[in-house]
Amino acid sequence: MNTRLSLKDLFSSIKSSLSWIFFVSRRFAKVDRTGSSALTTTLATLGICFGVMTLITVICVMNGFQHSFIDVIMEISSYHIRVENFESDDELAGADFSERRASFESFCLSESSVRSFTPFYEAQSLVLGSYGKESAAMIKAVPASIFESDAGFKKQVHIISGKFDISGENKIVIGSELARRIGARLGSEINLYALSGGSDVELFSGDRIFTVTGIFHTGYADINAGFAFISFEDGKKYFGNGAKLIYGVKLLDENADAREISRISSEFPNLKAESWKNYNRSFFGALQVEKNMLMVLVFLIFVVVAINIFNGMRRMVYERREEISVLSAFGGKKRSIQSIFVMQGFLTGVFGSVPGTVLGLFLSVNMGSVFLLLSKLSYYATLIGVMILNPENGDFVRENPMFMLYASIPPKIFVNEVVLISLFGIFSSLLASFIASRNILKLTVVEVMRDE
Repeated sequence: MNTRLSLKDLFSSIKSSLSWIFFVSRRFAKVDRTGSSALTTTLATLGICFGVMTLITVICVMNGFQHSFIDVIMEISSYHIRVENFESDDELAGADFSERRASFESFCLSESSVRSFTPFYEAQSLVLGSYGKESAAMIKAVPASIFESDAGFKKQVHIISGKFDISGENKIVIGSELARRIGARLGSEINLYALSGGSDVELFSGDRIFTVTGIFHTGYADINAGFAFISFEDGKKYFGNGAKLIYGVKLLDENADAREISRISSEFPNLKAESWKNYNRSFFGALQVEKNMLMVLVFLIFVVVAINIFNGMRRMVYERREEISVLSAFGGKKRSIQSIFVMQGFLTGVFGSVPGTVLGLFLSVNMGSVFLLLSKLSYYATLIGVMILNPENGDFVRENPMFMLYASIPPKIFVNEVVLISLFGIFSSLLASFIASRNILKLTVVEVMRDE
């Protein structure tokens, strides 16, 4: 019974203390709306609001860029898991090899977490096109039915000319930028002049002639410039016996790769399974560094705002010397009086961070419309300037295609990042107010009354 009463008294005391602090803080804030600190408080609130809005928008757009690249790489190049070592040590095409393949495919079909699996060969090549033009490319030999068996691959590979047809001999589908570099078009014949492979394959040959049956485009420029697809049978024919068979496994949950690799290693100890995180470590590491540096640069906004709040709060403490001394004379503890100013900093952070979060999420969700609007504004501003200064060149003004590209990339919103940014906006204001109000602890009633 005594414990319940003591807890009740404790909660009542805390509630009473917070109510008093909040009441005095609101009274100070109401007076400051017409005082000299009004402008400082308003600017600080706006600074936090626009800082939170900017950071959320930038991070969401950056996430959209990164994940659009990652999705393309996952679906076309790296897969979630790459499995190798199907070949025997003593024979490369014996019964053991076929049995291992069949056993592994049965395992993948039985796994509920596996979305799809694709066997393929790959080799580096120097591709010769029309008029002696050449370019390096990764040649991937995949099953001709990959468009039907792998929906993710089909989603990312957009055919802009011809069709994805590698069902016959010596047919090839190439990237749009690769086609431009070697001067190839639909129906052109290209030569895989230099081709990496086993010892039984000639490094240089003019006989590996393929007909272009399709040209594709993806959201990742490196794949457009350096990838081509041929049939699985042509891969076995031209890459030689030394070519390694690889299975690309795609999962329903990309973060379940470690668990699935553990199961593969348990079932097939002779196979080598590699996660997409390890296979693309350098690329994803560069993306993460880029994102972290961008966050640091934008976080400097909060540093500037915190300094502004600190200076404004110090001035406010100095202007409130009389009120502080009166509160102390009536029995107010210095820690409680300091809490009044800390509460004001907290409210400044909340009133700036909450609207900033809402605006940042609104801009992120409607980023496509925002970039289209910017494209129109940029176009008409340029057109007006050209028509005033050089009217004869008005017909050459065009909209910037980069805005259309940005508008086509959907932003990615992660709740943990949005919450972290919002809390940091509040924390920066709270910390600046706490540091600035420490001078209250140095004031005494006698000193203030004597000075006044």
